[in-house]
Amino acid sequence: MKSLRLLLCALPLALTGCSTLSAVNWSAANPWNWFGSSAAVTEQGVGGITGTTALNEQAISDALGGDYRLRSGMKAHGGGVVHYFEALRGDTLALVVNGENGTVSRIDVLDSDIESADGVKVGTVFSDVYDKAFDNCQAATADENNVVECKAKDSSHISYQFTGTWQGPQGLMPPDDTLKNWTLSKIIWRR
Repeated sequence: MKSLRLLLCALPLALTGCSTLSAVNWSAANPWNWFGSSAAVTEQGVGGITGTTALNEQAISDALGGDYRLRSGMKAHGGGVVHYFEALRGDTLALVVNGENGTVSRIDVLDSDIESADGVKVGTVFSDVYDKAFDNCQAATADENNVVECKAKDSSHISYQFTGTWQGPQGLMPPDDTLKNWTLSKIIWRR
């Protein structure tokens, strides 16, 4: 009799397809995800996102393990329209995922919880990573003031963008004495 009552209580829930529970992030319930399984930047990509990941919301969400809320957008770039996704942790922008030909080609990491294999993360000071800019860094593109982009050591896919204060001419590299106090604002992975 007791099992019949339990069956009668569970039957309506099973018949409705658990529709009220479809929005639950079930991957977060796994015990191995309870203690901060944060994504990392590697030569292959960021977290589970690689150069072969399809540029669609489901594939990116699956690759990130459901830890982020995604929103999509479009922007003009190089005379064309580019589709991209932004991954948010709470209300904070953590990742920007861009693609070409239907797959991911670039990931901008803005989340200080995501580190590279070297332990470098957003907020790291330039002097903790590099002794000098020569052979490592170059001034970033013209649309970004006071930004230098540096290749990660022993990497062909990862670069770091450092920002800081400098009153010199736009497009020129600041001296090493100025750069030493600049902080990492973005980690970039490119396919």
